[in-house]
Amino acid sequence: MPRILLLSLALLAGIALAQEPLQIVTEELPPYNMVRQGQMTGMSTEVVEAILKEAGLAGNIKSMPWARAYDIALHGENILIYSIARTPERETLFQWVGGIAPSRLSLYSVAARPIHLNNLEEARQYQIGTVKDDVAEQYLISKGFEVGKNLQSSNKYESNYEKLKLGHVDLWVSNDLNAHYLARAASDPSTVLVPSLPLDELALKDGLYLACSMNTAPATVERLRQAFQAIQDNGVYAGIVARWM
Repeated sequence: MPRILLLSLALLAGIALAQEPLQIVTEELPPYNMVRQGQMTGMSTEVVEAILKEAGLAGNIKSMPWARAYDIALHGENILIYSIARTPERETLFQWVGGIAPSRLSLYSVAARPIHLNNLEEARQYQIGTVKDDVAEQYLISKGFEVGKNLQSSNKYESNYEKLKLGHVDLWVSNDLNAHYLARAASDPSTVLVPSLPLDELALKDGLYLACSMNTAPATVERLRQAFQAIQDNGVYAGIVARWM
């Protein structure tokens, strides 16, 4: 078969793959991604929707426990996942589109039972609320913490916030924006969050990402990257972030 025909067929195949509906998975991480009145919303969600619109791609966003979303994105085809931290351990597991939202993580306690830590080693004596398979839990496990010993793993960030308020855990590891959003939404003056220890080692230079599964067509990934750059250049991205920060 002539080389020019082979190249044409490959190009057409790439275009066809890029036009297939995408499955988009995420979790409840307000105010980044969340279901409100039956609709997906949040800062990251708005950015993802703007990227898809700019790219001319369609896809349904589904919210689910993070561990399930992560597993689907690891093994599925034509999968997008957000808001995901880009770490060295995950670098080769996904195709990265771009950092769509700012992020910083800390350990929190409450004013009724304040805990002030000088370093992570001091946290080992406490019970810490984490979310299964999220970046903070993976980080703590890599430092020798153990689920069932000093980590209590849940499926939702809201569950850990409730555990902290009730004293079922001593500390809660959370994204700072998420922690303060949940505290404000609770409107509970008896609960004041105390930043016990910032996790500077987990500071994410480009924030939380939109990523594609490894079994997503390269043409689709490149199309998304170009669309993200376009909404950064035309001010759409900055406008979304400004509304939520």
